[in-house]
Amino acid sequence: MSYLESIKKELHQAQQVLNDFVANEDNLMLIEDAADLIVESFNKGGKVISCGNGGSNCDATHFAEELTGRFREDREPFPAIAINDSGYITCTANDFGYDRIFSRFIRGLGVKGDVLLAISTSGSSKNVVRAAEIAKQKGLKVIGLTGKNSGDLGEFTDVLIKVPYEQYADRIQEVHIKIIHILIHLIEEKSK
Repeated sequence: MSYLESIKKELHQAQQVLNDFVANEDNLMLIEDAADLIVESFNKGGKVISCGNGGSNCDATHFAEELTGRFREDREPFPAIAINDSGYITCTANDFGYDRIFSRFIRGLGVKGDVLLAISTSGSSKNVVRAAEIAKQKGLKVIGLTGKNSGDLGEFTDVLIKVPYEQYADRIQEVHIKIIHILIHLIEEKSK
């Protein structure tokens, strides 16, 4: 196989995963439901906290920075925080274990009425699942972004958006970033 054939194969596979996601109208409704949870929280003085590991942490950070900064148009910033501070993460992992890096943050800063955006391509990342569990105990709403297998995360979500793919995390993340951009767009539109 030539490199050009390999490139084309990768793009077609990514296109197919996105097409499969879009073909299920329930997925589109779930995105709107997720945006509504966040807007409702903002309207009541709440905030959104996002978390994930690796590339999902980058997506969680991107989500928060677009909300506090700017997406497509100038507007007032929205209250959004990504759990991504390396000092906090390494301190907490060292003292309490990596499985508790996100849940301790939620215990410290999450309040009833806030929303947690929990991102895990497998749905089984222990630290993300534990954050969702603590969030539910504290009265936060939880939105989960996962792959086809939602793992244990689905048990603790109010809105669960699953990408219908499970072979490689990067394919799932490609759809996650599209969902995140649509969420931000809807939040802006519904907050006008």
